Amino acid sequence: MNPNLHNHPCFDRDARSTHARIHLPVAPHCNVQCKFCNRKYDCMNEHRPGVTTAVLNPGQALMYLTNACLRRPNISVVGIAGPGDPFADAAETMETLRLVHAQFPNLLLCVASNGLGIAPHVEELARLGVSHVTMTINAVDPDIGAQIYAWVRPEKKPYRGREGAEIILSRQREAMKELHKTSILIKVNTIIIPGINEDHVPDVAKTVASWGATIMNCVPLIPAPGSDFENMPTPAPEKIHAVRKMAGEILPQMSHCAQCRADACGTVGEENTAEDMLQLRRFSHASPPESAGRPYIAVATKEGLLVNQHLGEASALTIFGKSDAGWNVVATRPTPATGSGIKRWSDMGDMLKDCRAILVSGVGPSPRGVLSAKGLLVLEMEGLIEEGLNSLSDSGELPAHLRRRFAGCGEACNGGGQGCS
Repeated sequence: MNPNLHNHPCFDRDARSTHARIHLPVAPHCNVQCKFCNRKYDCMNEHRPGVTTAVLNPGQALMYLTNACLRRPNISVVGIAGPGDPFADAAETMETLRLVHAQFPNLLLCVASNGLGIAPHVEELARLGVSHVTMTINAVDPDIGAQIYAWVRPEKKPYRGREGAEIILSRQREAMKELHKTSILIKVNTIIIPGINEDHVPDVAKTVASWGATIMNCVPLIPAPGSDFENMPTPAPEKIHAVRKMAGEILPQMSHCAQCRADACGTVGEENTAEDMLQLRRFSHASPPESAGRPYIAVATKEGLLVNQHLGEASALTIFGKSDAGWNVVATRPTPATGSGIKRWSDMGDMLKDCRAILVSGVGPSPRGVLSAKGLLVLEMEGLIEEGLNSLSDSGELPAHLRRRFAGCGEACNGGGQGCS
């Protein structure tokens, strides 16, 4: 067994004050809408899962991690915990893990997921040396799960009610059994939701123990403003204690959880510093090192004036280069034909190998991950092309008024998996 396994502060209480962890926020989308969750960005005063001040692509995440390790030499664990679900943005998650494993082989790797999409990736997770997985399982009874999940989207179609709860439970069972075949340690998080699953938690403990879980974390509900459960009370301390005591007779309990943000950095319970937030925002607009020697920027535009096309809808991309006289169009390149799945984005990345960035009005998680892996900085913005190009040239980042801001899945979301943000 890797002797460093005990350096994970979430799994080992003794490590919580000496060893730091960092979460890389590379997965903004989610494949499940829990009724207690409302994800949003740019809120450094909130300290709960699903919140981050910025989102990184894999190349940016590696640069940010390198900087963080210099500032915080006690970092022992690199985790991916959203701000959505790591496997709703599997391309970004897996590429980030590959990059970190290659550059920092001595750091522990972990992911935190709802379990819906993890099973197909277990083999590679083990190969990359991922040592810890946290899976959130709030019910093992579909009737109870139906009260917790607004919808579950395993692929493109959303499922609701008992049907959705049955699907996620089946996927969680499959994922845990696959994980148990490896040397990966499994922690289960269960949110204690008053009036819904508070008396069901021991059943969850028994079930996940039989699937291979080694530790459990019973987490009190944090009512999130804007969520279905925003007016539900937080469980009383005595109830939390009673639930943990009953579950603890079945599985060892983690009792020092700080319910960390998706961009947490530092020891457990330590709040992100202003410097942490500053560096995260800085690297979220940085060009990856692979961009050296790539002089052009590609733009998805309808008329050549505004960045106003979703990448998936663009039949051609306009390529800009800079001269002493300013930015000029150097080429217009047809995009690869639709219908070839992920190959389309790989071919597009090859087509843009002389471009360091691409400006679009919208982009899905799959193309973002593939293009980022090929060294392209993928930026969503709205506004004048020239202003975006000048900003990248002058400061290497887009100003706030140009950046397209993330919006969590809300009432208008049809669960179609198209990146409704």
